[in-house]
Amino acid sequence: MTAELRDLAIFRADLHAHPELSWQEARTADRLAGRLAAAGYEVTTGVGGHGVVGRLCRGDGVTVMLRAELDALPVKEETGLSYASTATATTPDGRTVPVSHACGHDLHLACLAGAARRLAACDDWRGTVLVVGQPAEETLEGAAAMLADGLYERFGVPDVALAQHVSPFPAGLIAYPQPPTAAGAELRVVVTGDGGHAGDIGWAGQVGQAGDVGRDVGRNPVVAVAALVHRLDQTAFDQAVVTVGTLHAGERPNVIPTLAEAGITVRAATVEAVTRAVARVARLAEETAGAGVIVVSRVPPGVNDPTATALVRRAHEAALGTVVTAPGGSACEDFPLYGVPSVYWYVGAAPPTGQVGRPHTGTFRPDPVPTLRAGVTAMQTAALAVLANASQSAPPSRYHGPGAVAEH
Repeated sequence: MTAELRDLAIFRADLHAHPELSWQEARTADRLAGRLAAAGYEVTTGVGGHGVVGRLCRGDGVTVMLRAELDALPVKEETGLSYASTATATTPDGRTVPVSHACGHDLHLACLAGAARRLAACDDWRGTVLVVGQPAEETLEGAAAMLADGLYERFGVPDVALAQHVSPFPAGLIAYPQPPTAAGAELRVVVTGDGGHAGDIGWAGQVGQAGDVGRDVGRNPVVAVAALVHRLDQTAFDQAVVTVGTLHAGERPNVIPTLAEAGITVRAATVEAVTRAVARVARLAEETAGAGVIVVSRVPPGVNDPTATALVRRAHEAALGTVVTAPGGSACEDFPLYGVPSVYWYVGAAPPTGQVGRPHTGTFRPDPVPTLRAGVTAMQTAALAVLANASQSAPPSRYHGPGAVAEH
């Protein structure tokens, strides 16, 4: 292992052992900002929350943006690593939850820091490099928050934006997903009632044969949400994946709560399919539980710019060898909200045994050294390719203000 990789592996292990939830990424942001400042970047913190922007300008030329995510997930780590997270955090509703980097954002940040340092040490380019540490990707809210806080007005509109994500491919393999990411939405359904004693049968709520819940003011919110979950499970959504990820209600089995809540994600290949699915969820919520739907966040699908992607892919092939095309899945991102020509790729993270675990679970265990080696090189060479080929990059004319390409 080289001294550079050893340093980045230590940095990544520190981030891994101290994960932070969305909107709480103060320590992570501080560590990234310190690395960028040490490399010679002009660093601004607190952009759109805990967002970090490092800017390095070397005369006229294009602006390339390198972006990675700061936040972690409310998942208990079960990898057995010596630096495994034992962190907990308090959620906005006051619950204490375990926290871990079960999506690999710690690796993304270490690769970002490594690529940024290499670019700063290299004199063979002209233009501007923007390095962005984004908060709250997991809630699909951080990109919009940074844009609303004047990301482009304060630091310039990038000609091309670059991002990468670890994936359970063989460690070090670069893959281009087609499409890069799905469109998606995050929803909340909140049902309220009067609450009461569990022995008061008149307030317990009853589910009819059609799955409808009595609309009396004392309905049991738990029964109403349970009925909605059942209806969603039995409903075929055209070209969309609808998942109930959270259910929260009550504190004691002998107390009927006044509130029950479901957290739902919708994912599809197109904005139109997401819109149809959200409308159907809203109808089912009203019919079944007498409740409305709150759209927490919504993102369009990712689209790799053809010209920039061809340029970056050639650079990856020259530096790293074989590059493959992978089928796109239902994972969604808020990276498309940046609204400029972009390139998004996967970095394989599975060890030779193949036992990497599944993302968003406590057993997710990427192989750090080959993943860092490939991820740093992939980001560095992609940035240099864009900077060296300004005339081949698509203009950022699609961007016309914060969230312009997003569906609201």
